[in-house]
Amino acid sequence: MSELVTSENIIEVRSLQVFYGLFQALKNVNIDIQARKITALIGPSGCGKSTFLRTLNRMNDLIEGSRTEGRVIFDGKNIFDGDTDLLELRRRIGMVFQRPNPFPLSIFDNVTYGLRVHGQTDRTLMEERLFHSLQAVNLWDEIKDRLEANALSLTGEQQQRLCIARVLALGPEVVLMDEPCSALDPTATAKIEDLMYQLKQKYTIIIVTHNMQQAARVSDYTGYFLLGELVEFGQTDQIFTSPRDRRTEDYITGRFG
Repeated sequence: MSELVTSENIIEVRSLQVFYGLFQALKNVNIDIQARKITALIGPSGCGKSTFLRTLNRMNDLIEGSRTEGRVIFDGKNIFDGDTDLLELRRRIGMVFQRPNPFPLSIFDNVTYGLRVHGQTDRTLMEERLFHSLQAVNLWDEIKDRLEANALSLTGEQQQRLCIARVLALGPEVVLMDEPCSALDPTATAKIEDLMYQLKQKYTIIIVTHNMQQAARVSDYTGYFLLGELVEFGQTDQIFTSPRDRRTEDYITGRFG
């Protein structure tokens, strides 16, 4: 039976637990992700942030020995149900990784790669998706005359925007970002942050970041993870100005982590 998700929430997580062998990486996580907002996940290294992110489109399935309990409700359905189409799930909930990872192919082939994986052969449609996704990441004007150039010839910041465009070309509803600015300098980081703010008009964004200033700048909601537990979750202003849990306050003020 499908489970209803409220119109404000695009994802609802209930009693989520993740194990890698005998190690428990996430402990009874409950969280609601609002549509077309930016949710930031903060906390020290190894606290479960990236594990949580990968759970949302079942990327953890690719890790040998991983096991998941609980529910992640997306579009009224538990993504862990046996009949879930993983290719379709990962189209609708796309992932941008920590370091830019363009393929050693042309810019055109990079952006349209996912469409080909999904069986798309219509060149006109692919060109249309290419144009709109590169425009969405403010990259079209910079590279429109170099679409056949190798994507590895782009700067690091351009490569990261290209990787975001590759996700957007598939028409996702949610974009997961795992420390997307960690390999970028401050100027490039500012461009990606501006881009995130633009994209949330259409997409739901969930970002893992070690940069608390970044979380405070770009996100609407923030969750603090510690030792696999979601210690506190709320509106970003509240988390950073009046956290309810002492552990959150200690982390934000630099007394821990």
